[in-house]
Amino acid sequence: MIPSARLSTVYFFYFASLGAFMPFWGPYLSEAGFSGSQIGELMAIVLATKIIAPNVWGWLADRAGAHMPITRWGAFGGVIAFAGVLLYTGYWWLAVVMAAFSFFWNAILPQFEATTMRTLGCDAHRYALVRLWGSVGFIVAVALLGWAFDHIDIAWLPWIVLGIFAALWLATLWVREPVRDLEQDNNVPALVAVLKRPEVIALFAACFFMQASHGPYYAFFTLYLEEAGFSRAVAGQLWALGVAAEVVLFLLMPRLILRFGAWFLVSVALVLTTLRWGLLAAIPDSLPMLLFIQALHAASYGVYHAAAISLIHYFFPGRLQGRGQALYSSLAFGMGGAAGSLVAGYLWDGISPASVYVFAACLAAAGVLASVYGEWRHRTPVRTP
Repeated sequence: MIPSARLSTVYFFYFASLGAFMPFWGPYLSEAGFSGSQIGELMAIVLATKIIAPNVWGWLADRAGAHMPITRWGAFGGVIAFAGVLLYTGYWWLAVVMAAFSFFWNAILPQFEATTMRTLGCDAHRYALVRLWGSVGFIVAVALLGWAFDHIDIAWLPWIVLGIFAALWLATLWVREPVRDLEQDNNVPALVAVLKRPEVIALFAACFFMQASHGPYYAFFTLYLEEAGFSRAVAGQLWALGVAAEVVLFLLMPRLILRFGAWFLVSVALVLTTLRWGLLAAIPDSLPMLLFIQALHAASYGVYHAAAISLIHYFFPGRLQGRGQALYSSLAFGMGGAAGSLVAGYLWDGISPASVYVFAACLAAAGVLASVYGEWRHRTPVRTP
């Protein structure tokens, strides 16, 4: 199997597991008797471990000079920890299981992203063409399970997720560690010096606000659709549509980054994300509008993530790659996602479901300001990773 195919296989199963877990974990917990605030708290635990865990694993990977052993152990540990869901469904037990599972789970993607960028080397601008297979995996999982859970009990969810996690671990065993460029590794700035740059601070702030705005989406979108009268099959299809739109953008991203620059694309993605959440808050019961809203996922994830990864690769070269990807994961997906999910849970119970997405729109708008400031401070558009 050629390297890009091996990489794509891991992305496929990683995001297939995400497609099985994220859209249906909220409904699973709801049917198990948990309240909106408890669901938000349990989702926040999964995301909050990203604040610390990726940095621990990133430090270990950079010290060891290898990323794939960390990726494999993270996948294996995630399988063992998630199996705890099958034993008991009490709130505190699930909180502990989710913390343990996500500590290992959060080792996987940042280190694998670093492996991918190193493997691609001079072809790093083609990252999106490898990563799009993750989106395909997400689509397959969410579409099939959306249909399945209209016909079988959602109590089967943990077993299904566990099976996909096991397939992911097996896929990581096929990926080889790329050869390190020792000259590049020895000619990189200190991590602290990179983190002090205003444009890097602005980038992480923009990423934080973007992922915080997605916290309500990941935790409550399926429940929000059910409140509006849609079935789980329709919810699954809408999730799949969003990721299908993302795939189309991934195919175009190598050319878009070279044409417009990564900073500009991050800003555009945040503007369109603000529009997306505002429309979702205002018009949740119109299927044509929901189709448009989900098509905007092409920007709020596809454009944003590929452009952000290019910027991280640019600012954190050589041996800083592992920690750069870990910081991106922890500050954006971890701290941002956890904060968004947690606040959304209280808004859902305390005010209204629609207020959750008004909050999300405000967060995305704050991200626009951070991104525009970052590009202004950097002055030179980043057109190559």
